[in-house]
Amino acid sequence: MKLEPIVVSLLDTDLYKFNMDQVIFHKHTDLCGQYFFKCRNKDVVFTEEMAEEISAQVDHLCTLKFTNEELDYLRSIRFIKNDYVEFLRLWHPIRDYVTISRSDDGELSIEVSGPLFSAMQFEIYLLEIVNEVYFRMKYDYDRLLASAEERLDAKIKALCDGTYTFRFAEFGCRRRLSREWEDTVVRRLAQETDKCVGTSNVYLAMKYDLTPIGTYAHEYVQMYQGIDEIPLAFTNHYAMRDWYDEYQGDNGTALTDTVTTDLFLLDFNRSMVNNYNGVRHDSGNPYEWGEKIIRHYESYGADPKTKLLLFSDSLDFDRAQALYDHFKDRTKVSFGIGTFCSNDTEEEALNIVIKLQYVNGRPVAKLSDTPGKAMCRDEGYLEYLRRSVEFRLSRAK
Repeated sequence: MKLEPIVVSLLDTDLYKFNMDQVIFHKHTDLCGQYFFKCRNKDVVFTEEMAEEISAQVDHLCTLKFTNEELDYLRSIRFIKNDYVEFLRLWHPIRDYVTISRSDDGELSIEVSGPLFSAMQFEIYLLEIVNEVYFRMKYDYDRLLASAEERLDAKIKALCDGTYTFRFAEFGCRRRLSREWEDTVVRRLAQETDKCVGTSNVYLAMKYDLTPIGTYAHEYVQMYQGIDEIPLAFTNHYAMRDWYDEYQGDNGTALTDTVTTDLFLLDFNRSMVNNYNGVRHDSGNPYEWGEKIIRHYESYGADPKTKLLLFSDSLDFDRAQALYDHFKDRTKVSFGIGTFCSNDTEEEALNIVIKLQYVNGRPVAKLSDTPGKAMCRDEGYLEYLRRSVEFRLSRAK
């Protein structure tokens, strides 16, 4: 079963890939990275045919280049700079950076290795490819599509009849059912409701004249762990400093949980509180996190009502509404909702990730506020990172 090309535009990715890559292009072109794929679902089997199709789709991906129209669109985003866009005119995905294999029991392995400014771009494209290959080749795709359409109809009705009153962005690239289905979801949410404020998918933002939304991901903070002169427990400080230097307060929503929110808050000082528009939640108890952030703003005399809490951890509409009701009178609240929008069918969605694991040969890791989300191929390093974080937190008490 051979599929049509899954990725047909290099804009078919999350905005934060370009945001992070621009910082790397201007400040850290000497960094090399290694990324590894992981499927968190149990008992998922990728057949040999699936692995071959995934490989063929990556072959096609690496033939793509940005078109003039796409480059002009990126240039129109206020914080994307012209020299970086001109670099993208020359850039394309390099096939030699990606290794794909499959074990005898059906476990899929993918490794991406190369200069960080290039290797990091593969993540979303690869996740899109793996998802669509898996669901088209394992199931009756038309049946899945019918169940997704039924559920989307119900979501739109509830968004329009007052059941849900919050506003959100669609964050569904990485775990979508298919390219065509994410396109349908974004189009209908934008045209049939007034609740969708934009999408992380840059191609769909361009296609439907929506706001592209995103700041940075865990890998951005993780990469500073691979820079020799930066102490491990101060990576948030250097990451936020470089981000502010690049964007001068624009594009300013900080991700708090790469090496725990408690450590992040030590570096989220008065200057950073003023320089950043808000913060994003992606692990741990969201209510406890929100209360902690509000207290932190208040401790610096900042009015929480002027700041944004962006929630993005495994949300559905009911969870989002409950969080909105809890915080809406005390702060700005928004949501990034992914899989629930782009892959809600009668079958369980895949929980797949591609994570940065080494920078310049050194292990890096995400600790997060949910221990089960930690991912590191070097347990000794992970323990060392934990101790470094705990030591700095203990000294701050």
